[in-house]
Amino acid sequence: MDDTLSSQYGLTFHPFCSDIPVEAMTTGKPLDGFLFRVQQQLRDGGFIAVTGEPGTGKSAAPRIVAERLSKVDSAKVGILTRPQSNNADFYRELGHLFGVSLSPHNRWAGSKVLREQWLSHIDRSRIRPVLIIDEAQEMKAPVFAELRILASMNLDARSLLTVIMAGDGRLEARLNTADMRPIQSRIRTHLQLGYAEPEHLFAVLDRALEHAGRPDLMTDDVKRAVDPCTR
Repeated sequence: MDDTLSSQYGLTFHPFCSDIPVEAMTTGKPLDGFLFRVQQQLRDGGFIAVTGEPGTGKSAAPRIVAERLSKVDSAKVGILTRPQSNNADFYRELGHLFGVSLSPHNRWAGSKVLREQWLSHIDRSRIRPVLIIDEAQEMKAPVFAELRILASMNLDARSLLTVIMAGDGRLEARLNTADMRPIQSRIRTHLQLGYAEPEHLFAVLDRALEHAGRPDLMTDDVKRAVDPCTR
């Protein structure tokens, strides 16, 4: 955080930036319900989607999910950082996330080792490993196809992975195309985010300011002034 901002206002972090600490975020009923369903789905696996326009919290939701799952015993979570990768880089990153040496030139052998590791984890813990993909609308169609094949076995009768995809309206549009129908049909939980009501935005501000150490930084009039919906 900017030292000037910290010294001038006595803040421990910037409460208005996009990467505020997860514990300073406010969830609300829709997201709380979604988080509950995600945890229930860990035992069965499958695909989960979070969609929404910029500013609706579509990137914050995966961060909160990752933080919640870090407290679940035996949960194994990988966060894909380069959704726009080609198949070779996708395999390399999966190997890094799950501790398996994968060669893009022998994907069959690599995927076999990776799936065996996932099966071993499921047998020990009874819950599926989790792969979180933010900005999933950037993923290439062949990578989606590889992921679909990797994430299941026995002719799709058994899921090996819980895949959480977050993206904007372009992801939703892609899921409705013929090429993506196999992925769409596997989505068991879908959170569609919209813009929050003023009361919820005020609660978000209050919580962020409280965790930043200055709950008194903004008056109610200032909060209303920065929210165009209240003008």
